[in-house]
Amino acid sequence: MTSAAERGFQLSTGTPGTLGVSGVLSFDTAASARQEIESALAEGAAVTRLDLAGVRHSDSAGLACVLAIVAEAGRRGRALQVIHMPAGMQVLAQVCEVDRLMA
Repeated sequence: MTSAAERGFQLSTGTPGTLGVSGVLSFDTAASARQEIESALAEGAAVTRLDLAGVRHSDSAGLACVLAIVAEAGRRGRALQVIHMPAGMQVLAQVCEVDRLMA
């Protein structure tokens, strides 16, 4: 099994109602991150926030990962607020005109 360090990202549930993501959300990690985040959200019914404060690097695949997670939560009838989005990801979301999908 691959360790969190090898994946390049980590999930944390230290704050009630919040799933924290740290590390890298990129082409190399987005698929596994999406799978693990969606699994964690399915297990944690009380999670209402996705905290990206710990994300140190992201690219378009990382943004797509976050958008897919928010969309899946919506399909399941759950509102998921994305907080502390890194500045680079915010700019990319604005350029791609998808920032309003995470508001």
